Amino acid sequence: MKSQDVRKQFLDFFQSKGHLIVPSAPIVLKDDPTLMFNNSGMAQFKEYFLGNGTPKSQRIADTQKCLRVSGKHNDLEDVGFDTYHHTMFEMLGNWSFGDYFKKDAINWAWELLTEVYKIPKENLYVSVFEGNPDENVPFDQEAWDLWKELIDEDRIILGNKKDNFWEMGDQGPCGPCSEIHVDLRSDAEKALVSGKSLVNNDHPQVVEIWNNVFMEFNRKADGSLEKLPAQHVDTGMGFERLCMALQGKTSNYDTDVFSPLIEKVEQITGLKYTSNEIQNVSEEQNKTNIAIRVVADHVRAVAFAIADGQLPSNTGAGYVIRRILRRAIRYGFTFLNTKEPFIYELVAVLSNQMSEFFPEIKSQQTLVTNVIREEEASFLRTLDQGLQLLENVMNQTTGTEISGEKAFELYDTFGFPIDLTALILRERGYQLDEAGFEKAMQEQKSRSRAASEVSTEDWSVLIPGNVEKFVGYDQTENEVKISRIRKVDSKKDGVLYQIVLDNTPFYPEGGGQVGDKGTLVSANETIEIIDTKKENNLILHLAKQLPENVTASFVAKVNTDLRTLSSRNHSATHLMHQALRSILGTHVEQKGSLVNPNYLRFDFSHFSKMTDEELEAVEDFVNARIQEQLPLIERRSIPIQQALDEGAMALFGEKYGDTVRAIKFGDSMELCGGIHVNNTAEIWHFKIVSEGAVAAGIRRIEAITSDAVKAHFASYENTLNEIKGALKNPQDILKAVHNLQEDNAKLAKQIEALMKDKVKHLKASLASQIQEVNGVQFLATQVELNSEGAKDLAYELGNLGTNLFLVLATAEEDKPMLTCYISKELVAANNLNAGQVVRELGKYIQGGGGGQPFFATAGGKNAAGIAEALAKAVDFVNS
Repeated sequence: MKSQDVRKQFLDFFQSKGHLIVPSAPIVLKDDPTLMFNNSGMAQFKEYFLGNGTPKSQRIADTQKCLRVSGKHNDLEDVGFDTYHHTMFEMLGNWSFGDYFKKDAINWAWELLTEVYKIPKENLYVSVFEGNPDENVPFDQEAWDLWKELIDEDRIILGNKKDNFWEMGDQGPCGPCSEIHVDLRSDAEKALVSGKSLVNNDHPQVVEIWNNVFMEFNRKADGSLEKLPAQHVDTGMGFERLCMALQGKTSNYDTDVFSPLIEKVEQITGLKYTSNEIQNVSEEQNKTNIAIRVVADHVRAVAFAIADGQLPSNTGAGYVIRRILRRAIRYGFTFLNTKEPFIYELVAVLSNQMSEFFPEIKSQQTLVTNVIREEEASFLRTLDQGLQLLENVMNQTTGTEISGEKAFELYDTFGFPIDLTALILRERGYQLDEAGFEKAMQEQKSRSRAASEVSTEDWSVLIPGNVEKFVGYDQTENEVKISRIRKVDSKKDGVLYQIVLDNTPFYPEGGGQVGDKGTLVSANETIEIIDTKKENNLILHLAKQLPENVTASFVAKVNTDLRTLSSRNHSATHLMHQALRSILGTHVEQKGSLVNPNYLRFDFSHFSKMTDEELEAVEDFVNARIQEQLPLIERRSIPIQQALDEGAMALFGEKYGDTVRAIKFGDSMELCGGIHVNNTAEIWHFKIVSEGAVAAGIRRIEAITSDAVKAHFASYENTLNEIKGALKNPQDILKAVHNLQEDNAKLAKQIEALMKDKVKHLKASLASQIQEVNGVQFLATQVELNSEGAKDLAYELGNLGTNLFLVLATAEEDKPMLTCYISKELVAANNLNAGQVVRELGKYIQGGGGGQPFFATAGGKNAAGIAEALAKAVDFVNS
């Protein structure tokens, strides 16, 4: 059975059971500060389990893209080495929100597996929660009794809390679960060892394929459990593992989920992948197999993350994506002998495979391909640089053990993989101080962990039920009551209080726009709201203190000055998006934004640097729309398909409901939940301040409006007046600057001629000072030249013979520099290296540098160290 059919049959089956089929949420989460990535099928439904929202159906099913590479769920280091762990995987799931419970969930799971997919019952095992007296949670008798009707009792396994009690996190909804495991071993293997003994023991052919979670408890901050008001079902079935079972394979990578990608890697590299059916492969072949699995797996995770709007970067979720891709590049570099970018070529294969169910991979194919190709090229350059740095470390090491701290510096600062470091060291006869590396790594992790530690108390609910609503589109001030509060303590922000209001005018951070600030005012006190965020459908108002009387009535007041400035920048962002598509082409799509009171930042897809003329055209386009005084046309709760049919722009990677809010200024129409001006005239003026690259095919514009533009023009006017004063207030400032430039160019030519003349005189003088040391013509001295003059002098002296070792020191404007020249013949004969010389001598002037074996320079900041550096130079020819 083809993987596309496996996916379709699952969705068709649950649709026949009254489930609403919904699309996969983006793999990158933008509205949940507790998670970077969708790491399970239920992540997009958290608000319903928490009781903070109402689902559009009580029965839902889907296939969800998941990513497990950080936090508690981290499978990254297992990927490639076994046959069933992945970074990105699909989770087939069905959910009940207060509707059916254990009976239907278990019966339907069994019906689908044995009657629709026709997996032999004798290949299946199920597990049931054994109970936990310490937490007063009983044995799951109901699940046991239900399974007993379907399967022999000797195939039902009692599971402990680790395996059979599922929790969303340290706090929140949780409950017992029943796992379903499949035994894919041969009959001969089954006869020797019972599959029951291999369940949950990491056997590659006895694997869990489906988990049915029965959510009936809420885990509180103190660890205790309380019953949820409604019971829910949350199930997740590993799509790749299911395909393995249905296609008669013993490895996920042998299924048609991965085989097209693997075949493409084979074609590119000229290497062959051996399936899991082939036993006793050579060590070399096993390394090849692991590397190909790593590449085939990782390209899926990276491609879908980029398609959903997450670009590789050095922080947060972007860093995780970059790390995954670099792991794939490194395995290709080391074990597949790929020294040029190649992973990007797999994106087309992925698009052909998966675009039917995940159309974003097709629509974003060009962008994904370009970003991956550029990331590959960049990291391959990093590997080259790392190889040179590692060479330097080896050259500077006495003995055969390389410092763990040095290796960690290569890893942490330059991104050079530690396993590649260890491999190269072994080949060169060195060994790595692994304990030192691990110590440095743990110290960094401890620092990072300490910085991100957060302690969150339980919600104190003052008004029960889902009473909260947002009224901020129409009001910036209104009377409110506090519906719930909780305390959060973090190393980063200290103690903060999260306050939820029954009807808030405060806009929570989202859609690129920062959250509102303001105050809560009662008859007796004023509480400052320092930020507003959204989490699991609740709008959180952050404050450093709580009101003395939390049950009092308050007036919520938004800081309208800040909101007004943000709204002007947000509306300008929409107009600029329209301008870019009009001037550059409809390939332009928004890829990220930041809107705050001070400026706006807009990332967009485009293949080249914008010209000055294009930037000016964008500014003119936006300012023309401002001059037209276009009124805001806002439509709330419009059906999403209707909005799209009318031409509204939707952003890739955003999660939209069945109804949306559409914002229209003239011909600009976008789906947006942010705050906007009532008329474009309020923006006053739009000015681009910078444009540059973020990643391959992604550009970034930063711009200002309104008061910031006024300040910008005032600053330019002040600068112009200062220039005018410095030039003695000429009639024509531009002509005066040109005259100054011409005079400067003439003087520079005169200085250059004088310097050349000085070099000639110094050459004659210094030639007589050269001494013979150990058979080498040696000179180390300070000269009154600039760096270029020192270089010219070094080469002039070098022409005198083939046996010269020269170190010149300069201190132009008290900035010391060392220049080392070694005759090429001497480099070869005596194994000398000018780069190594200046790195060592550079320590005396508190600096460093490098260059070629025959010529190198080092700059520093301690001119007083020149004399000692010159005195030590002779050591290189004395040894």
